[in-house]
Amino acid sequence: MSSDAGWYLFQEEICEHFRSIGADAETNVTVQGVRTKHDIDILVKTKFLGEDLLWVVEAKKWKSKVNKLQVLGLRTIVDDIGADRGFIISSAGFQSGAVESAENTNVKLKTFEQLKSDTRGLVEDEVLKIYSKRAMISSSRYWSHGKRIRQKYGLRDDAGVQPDYSGHQVLSKIEEVISQAKKKNYPICLNTINYEKVGEESADDFQQVINWLNLNFNLLDEKILKAEVSMLESGDFNPRLRYEH
Repeated sequence: MSSDAGWYLFQEEICEHFRSIGADAETNVTVQGVRTKHDIDILVKTKFLGEDLLWVVEAKKWKSKVNKLQVLGLRTIVDDIGADRGFIISSAGFQSGAVESAENTNVKLKTFEQLKSDTRGLVEDEVLKIYSKRAMISSSRYWSHGKRIRQKYGLRDDAGVQPDYSGHQVLSKIEEVISQAKKKNYPICLNTINYEKVGEESADDFQQVINWLNLNFNLLDEKILKAEVSMLESGDFNPRLRYEH
């Protein structure tokens, strides 16, 4: 295999990795910066928490280690096109000067294996932040109703009795599951004490956690909505609304 063919495959593998985690990625892109045009190995566009992010990736399928000049060059490109982050992916590693030049900057130096591990972790962390925010909103909505009202409209049962459905139990388990997923403490127990429950009782990976969170948030939202409709119809709807963010 020629060096050009090896570099091309290396570049395409990196591009496909970003696509596999839900990002838009293209190879061999020319981008107009403030000062000049730049030829980019891989341009990655994605969205976290409503914010558009732009990443520039250089694929270095070299026999020698990447040096300081390559890092400084990428820093210039990142600055000129207004990218959020730059990556240099090297198959041979990095010289000490390159590592020093990248410290405390938005240019990251990675092997391909490190990139796969770190970017998946970054995406997972951002997704879990969204679910944490959703948990906070659901919790505020649930606790805005007094104990008697929550019990009357089926959002909780008597203390000491295994509940058909307890929003408190579900919210507590959601917080626990998110915390364990952030630490990657798999397998994660998903079991609640409710008789009425949805989803599996254990998660071996991130996707299983997300599936469980979606099912349980949807059921909780449905329970609260139905309860609030009944409260309105009966004249019991008087929530103590508060929202912290």
